[in-house]
Amino acid sequence: MAPPLPTGTTERRKRRLLLPMIVMVAVVVLIVAAIGGTKYIQISQAIAQSKVPPPPAAVSATKAEFSEWQPEVSSIGSTKAVRGVDVTTEVGGIVRNVAFRPGREIARGAVLVELNDDADVAQLHALQATADLAETVLTRDRAQLAVNAVSQAQIDSDEADLKSKRASAEQQQALLTKKTIRAPFSGRIGITSVNPGQYLNPGDKIATLQTVDPIYFDFAVPQEQMATIAIGQSVTLTVDGFSGATFSAKVTAFDTKIDQTTRNITVEATVANPNKQLLPGMFGRAAVAASAPQRYLTIPQTAVTYNPYGATVFVIVDQKDANGTVATTAKQSFVKTGATRGDQVAVLSGLTEGDLVVTSGQLKLKNGSPVRIDNSAPPLNSAAPAPQEQ
Repeated sequence: MAPPLPTGTTERRKRRLLLPMIVMVAVVVLIVAAIGGTKYIQISQAIAQSKVPPPPAAVSATKAEFSEWQPEVSSIGSTKAVRGVDVTTEVGGIVRNVAFRPGREIARGAVLVELNDDADVAQLHALQATADLAETVLTRDRAQLAVNAVSQAQIDSDEADLKSKRASAEQQQALLTKKTIRAPFSGRIGITSVNPGQYLNPGDKIATLQTVDPIYFDFAVPQEQMATIAIGQSVTLTVDGFSGATFSAKVTAFDTKIDQTTRNITVEATVANPNKQLLPGMFGRAAVAASAPQRYLTIPQTAVTYNPYGATVFVIVDQKDANGTVATTAKQSFVKTGATRGDQVAVLSGLTEGDLVVTSGQLKLKNGSPVRIDNSAPPLNSAAPAPQEQ
């Protein structure tokens, strides 16, 4: 067993161990204090910066003003010929002559195609000769009846035979007439693929015949809008292919039933087409003046933000802060919107005439945000917009 150390030696050893510990604790305290001081400065700066108001957001704005609106029922549809048919042949035969030029106006009854009828003409002559013979026999037997040489029964038989022979001749004449195909009505004849020498079967298409002046325009409207449309109302048409041109029409008929799938009814309008510009099958848009003009408070559609809880707009107002400084800010307001027209929407409530409404830049705003008006590039605000590429 080792002898115990002297008392002085133990105390000196404890002092040597204590000094490094004190230094280490002091260093740790200094580090913590430095970190705490740095964080304190950063938090103080952040708090100070948060109290600085954000810079005004650049927005475009326009005044809400009243304007005249013409209520309209708009729909899409297509043109249809007043009379239109694919001309066909009722009987077969070899084409002898094509008597029309495609794309031309033709009159009712004009010859379109003639089929070879030589055999039919010969058959008609034979039947007519048989009928003439039956008539001669009847005349002779009537003379013999006067002298009681034949009975009345013979005369009755002769008369029936004559009628039968004449009916056969008339039937052959009708068949011969069908060998010449004529226009059933006046109109414009289309392109044909029929040529002389070609055999036509019954029902084969010869060409399309259309009457296009006037011309119909059929469009569908929802059943709830039927009450706003009446026979004789004016219709304005725009048709693809005639950019910027409008055509005037009148409502002339309604269909006799509602489509059970769409709950729409088909409306027919008649369009004057003296220049034959409109052709059957063209796509177009119809606008029917539904009632008298109305006055609505009008703003661009881009000014309205639609949310599940309602439609809102931002109105620009001047407000004083706590220091009495006047600032231009945005105030959010709920509105009730109505009909739309081009780039515009009618506001039924929530705004008054003259209110300055934000039309773009709403996404960066909240209630009370400072704003700066910049109308260098305002959004579209046209009642009848045109494609931008034009």
